Amino acid sequence: MSESKTGGTLFIVATPIGNLDDMVPRAINILHKVALIAAEDTRHSGKLLQHFGIATPTTAYHDFSDDTKTAQLIAKLQDGNDIALISDAGTPLISDPGYALVAKARAQGLRVEPIPGPCAIIAALCASGLPSDRFSFEGFLPAKPAAKSQTLAALKTEARTLIFYESPHRIEATLATLVEVLGPDRQMVLARELTKTFETFLSGTTSEVASLVAADANQKRGEMVLLIKGYEPPQEEGIPDEAQTMLKVLCEELPLKKAAALTAKLTSVKKNALYQWGLEVGL
Repeated sequence: MSESKTGGTLFIVATPIGNLDDMVPRAINILHKVALIAAEDTRHSGKLLQHFGIATPTTAYHDFSDDTKTAQLIAKLQDGNDIALISDAGTPLISDPGYALVAKARAQGLRVEPIPGPCAIIAALCASGLPSDRFSFEGFLPAKPAAKSQTLAALKTEARTLIFYESPHRIEATLATLVEVLGPDRQMVLARELTKTFETFLSGTTSEVASLVAADANQKRGEMVLLIKGYEPPQEEGIPDEAQTMLKVLCEELPLKKAAALTAKLTSVKKNALYQWGLEVGL
């Protein structure tokens, strides 16, 4: 559906994740001009708005907002009112509420305009030293241990850099699960309190970062981003690249056991070695 030429505009406005100097001038201007600001937490955002002298009325719009609240905001947009959507910090909709409102506005042909700015996952990634050409943002891991382990197991052979948010009271348990599921030697970075006074980057293996956090109570405080290097298949000795490639191609059509047996017949590599290698790389 094309955008309406008559209704108001829904502005998706990024706000600072810590340092208020990161607030872009365009965002300040928009928040001054709109008819209403839909904020995740009006009390939290009130401090930001007061700092910049913004007196625009606010209304709460968060994870627990129902369809009625979404409909009310859509009605205001349809009446020609401009609305800004902000989260507690960073870019709205990135592990924050707002998806339902944006989707509904688009469905109604209303204009949705992003006002880019701070985003914790991008800030952490660009300074992490981990591969940034391809990455997968997974939000928060499940709180329950079994579900957390299951989620990480499903991502164990993901080649892209993995990014998670985590809270201080769960960080030690999560790091322990990373060591258990992904192994003690997977490279990772813990970015903490980004853009704030005590901004910290802890780099090393999963076991090394877990030890650093366990030994320092200060590392258990503040907002956290976890970045984990993507999976790299082991290059097993005795299995030539040609045999590895052949096994991978055959596994596209055959079960691993049959593919290993056929590859063994066509190469000098033993079937059991091929089968074991296939298991380890997730074929």
